[in-house]
Amino acid sequence: MARSRPPAPPVPTPAERARTLAGRARHAAVIGEPEQSDGDLRAVPTLHHVPATGAATLQFPDDHALVLAARERGDALLPVMLELSDVAPVSVRRPVRGLLWVSGRLRVLPLRVARRAALRIAAEQPDERLLDVGHGETLLRLEPTMVVLSDAEGTEALAPTAVAAAAPDPVAATGDAWLAHLAAAHTNTLSALVPRLPIHLQRPGNRIAPLGVDRHGLRLRIESGTDDHDVRLPFDAPLSCPGQLGEAVRALIGCPGEAPGVRPTSRRAAGA
Repeated sequence: MARSRPPAPPVPTPAERARTLAGRARHAAVIGEPEQSDGDLRAVPTLHHVPATGAATLQFPDDHALVLAARERGDALLPVMLELSDVAPVSVRRPVRGLLWVSGRLRVLPLRVARRAALRIAAEQPDERLLDVGHGETLLRLEPTMVVLSDAEGTEALAPTAVAAAAPDPVAATGDAWLAHLAAAHTNTLSALVPRLPIHLQRPGNRIAPLGVDRHGLRLRIESGTDDHDVRLPFDAPLSCPGQLGEAVRALIGCPGEAPGVRPTSRRAAGA
């Protein structure tokens, strides 16, 4: 008689994960084909800001090839793709947790509009580099047409409207800082989670690091001498605020043994 598998632990929807990644990604690059460049251009902006709508604001020097190409296109707009990399807040061998590609068309914001946009961004994401807008730096706006998410849970193509309509994860804003604190100051807590891992990963000498967290669970990276694995530990119930993280982890520690529904999120770690 075939054995039934335990149900997979719950995860945020692809649209919710895409929204979270867009909001916290520290690394961005624009991929395009400006006429002024030889071949493809991969340009890293001075600053990037991606709201839930996906309409990214990108800051570049006035004389950058991407700015010149967008100005030349004018109302025709410049087709490009924005690549956002979600990097783990702790030291691991393969730090990229996920990638988001936003395809769309790029335009230069008029100076008056750009300065208003800079003020709005500064209110949400203070950065002194925004003071250079209009003084050697230009703001560009990406109007999205398609979003593609690739992370440990899989790859999904999404409409920008679906990402914009997704509910924000209640622990996304503080999750990375919490993970970094957990890794730096609570190694005993991580060790206490070892009994919750699949048996084949409970080997002495394996390194365990907190890789990700959302309202549904905690993701751990297990590094052995030759391989990496990601494991997701589901919380007993979805969280509604960051203040519940400590209690949720204590509940995990208080239930030793391999829990039903615990599964590796991939055979190898994401990005392998």
